[in-house]
Amino acid sequence: MKLAITGKGGVGKTTLAAGLALSFSQEGKKVIAIDADPDSNLAATLGFPEPEKIVPLVEMKELIAERTGVEPGTVGGYFKLNPKVDDIPDKFSKEHQGIKLLLMGRVKKGGSGCFCPENAFLKAILSYLFFSREDIVILDMEAGIEHLGRGTAEGVDGLIVVVEPSMRSLETAFRIKSLAKDLKIERVFLVGNKVHSDEDIDFIRKNSSDFEILGFIWYNNKLIDKVTNSIIAEIKEIKEGLIRRQDEREREVHR
Repeated sequence: MKLAITGKGGVGKTTLAAGLALSFSQEGKKVIAIDADPDSNLAATLGFPEPEKIVPLVEMKELIAERTGVEPGTVGGYFKLNPKVDDIPDKFSKEHQGIKLLLMGRVKKGGSGCFCPENAFLKAILSYLFFSREDIVILDMEAGIEHLGRGTAEGVDGLIVVVEPSMRSLETAFRIKSLAKDLKIERVFLVGNKVHSDEDIDFIRKNSSDFEILGFIWYNNKLIDKVTNSIIAEIKEIKEGLIRRQDEREREVHR
């Protein structure tokens, strides 16, 4: 299963991504978690030791130059659009609690469509993970879906938009869904986070009728930036809902 997690900044994308990764890992699944958010706190949320020392892939300049044929920072010119990356997840990931983590990092160029060796390298890694690995892959994204090009988007089994009970958060969710449609992503789900009451749940349901809702995560101010067993229990229900939907989809395909 390949999942991408997105939503407005601060809604709890990383909490969901970490909880899903831990839940799958606890079942003995091979999990690769990818931090593609420039704020990059997935490692800390997962409990990786010394997360600040993990080097983002985009900063591995010699490696990018070797694989693409061009020095990072170069715009235009000729470089390999499909560099060799099949060894990257195993050689350059950090592992903790059975989860392999890749930190993508920010491409320091203007515009989301930077045509540069760094982007070619990162997109090649995503394509490889989505299409050529059997691991559970969970991509923690920034607000939006800029890391997904048309090629990589086809490998996503589900795009999960995390929202909190606010109109701004829901408006972002609808913009993301529109972008996802342009990229031919068929399975777009919604998870409500930071809910304080049944009224919050009703608010999200009322204002997201176009979405398939996977579930809700209750707010607890003592659990900020941590993934505890209680959160994992809530996220496990979300995960099981995803698995049921994927099984149903596969049965429909084979009818």
